[in-house]
Amino acid sequence: MGDRLSTAAAVREHHSHGESWHDPAPPDAVAFPVSTAEVSAIVACCAAHATPIIPFGMGSSLEGHVHAYSGGVTIDLTRMARLCRLSAEDMDVTVEAGLTHRALNAQLKNTGLMFPVDPGADATIGGMAATRASGTTAVRYGTMRENVLGLTVVLADGRVIHTGGRARKSSSGYDLTRLFVGSEGTLGVITEVTLRLHGRPESVAAAVCPFTSMEGAARAVITTIQLGIPVARIEIIDEAQLAIVNRFSKTDFPLAPTLFFEFHGPSQANVEEQARMVEEIAGEHGATGFRWTTTPEERATLWEARHNVLYATIASRPGAKPWTTDICVPIAHLAECIVETQADLAASGVVAPLVGHAGDGNFHLIFMVDLEDPSDLARVKALNGRLVERALRFGGTCTGEHGVGIGKLPYLEAEHGASLDVMRTIKRALDPQNIMNPGKLIP
Repeated sequence: MGDRLSTAAAVREHHSHGESWHDPAPPDAVAFPVSTAEVSAIVACCAAHATPIIPFGMGSSLEGHVHAYSGGVTIDLTRMARLCRLSAEDMDVTVEAGLTHRALNAQLKNTGLMFPVDPGADATIGGMAATRASGTTAVRYGTMRENVLGLTVVLADGRVIHTGGRARKSSSGYDLTRLFVGSEGTLGVITEVTLRLHGRPESVAAAVCPFTSMEGAARAVITTIQLGIPVARIEIIDEAQLAIVNRFSKTDFPLAPTLFFEFHGPSQANVEEQARMVEEIAGEHGATGFRWTTTPEERATLWEARHNVLYATIASRPGAKPWTTDICVPIAHLAECIVETQADLAASGVVAPLVGHAGDGNFHLIFMVDLEDPSDLARVKALNGRLVERALRFGGTCTGEHGVGIGKLPYLEAEHGASLDVMRTIKRALDPQNIMNPGKLIP
């Protein structure tokens, strides 16, 4: 591989961490393949020497997925970024794993099609598939689980397999595609992904809606979903997060629990009808306004401010590290879970801005932690643990979209029970040497 295999300290350090608070851990070497065949050869070589393998995309993961705690070889897939095949008629596309979702949409710009899954960071498609990512548009368009049709995967012994297919449905065999989507690199290295595409909406509008209470905002979301209004995005943000966003993005959102909406439709009339229905619902639950943002520039400003919440929060406490956590609960319990969480935070004295994809019951807290202060770290660990316990009590999950990595490992037993033994059996069958991203996902 020549200079596409590096042991340089700076390269290893860059691949020692993602965006999480966990201690960095560099690999012994970093490989930059340019084809599935090269990935296969690298994996086969590592398998022959029982060397750990860590797949790496943009490094935007939040739960320690890419840390090389057992050393080994990191496989950086960012040089595999081609669009391999596009079928506008079938509304699907096959891409290499290192292509980012924004780069994909830039190439789709003149086709009338789009790939709507947007986790905020400009993550690679392979990384998004590996962590079963979602984002702001999941309420309408689904997560990676619903939008991945097939995969090319290099297994732990170097074999290459193809899962799924382009047919819209199949009753043939085990659903291996769903097995690898969300496997976090612990079963194989994803090198190509076939995706479902969606038509670009003819009309788009957005609105900002502050409320007198967080419970009212959450209940407005529940009613909107229960009535089947096809909102494209529903984001919820608390006052603490909005104050930080306003300072960082030079915006002037009122400091109140707030919902951000986006509406997609085939016509302006359709979009306006959706918005009027939501505005009426919001008014019944204590909304104090419903400010439209109709131009592309205004919408871009709104969503850029939303996507910048992590970086805004980092800037709010220099020297501290962000600990971004997420849970997801059934939509009927969203209001109760948020209110209990905010009460717990208030009692603790810890500031943790809240933001979430309220339309599917998923929200995040961003703790800013002084890692040099053991008491600060202990407080946050306890709060995070109670947050997960609360989500499980409501029938939810320890992570709605960030994945498990190493950060959520302690909660897998409580969430999955005996099913965890089945997961271990699958892991042993596909990776008997435990070289595929060891220590992640499966305790």
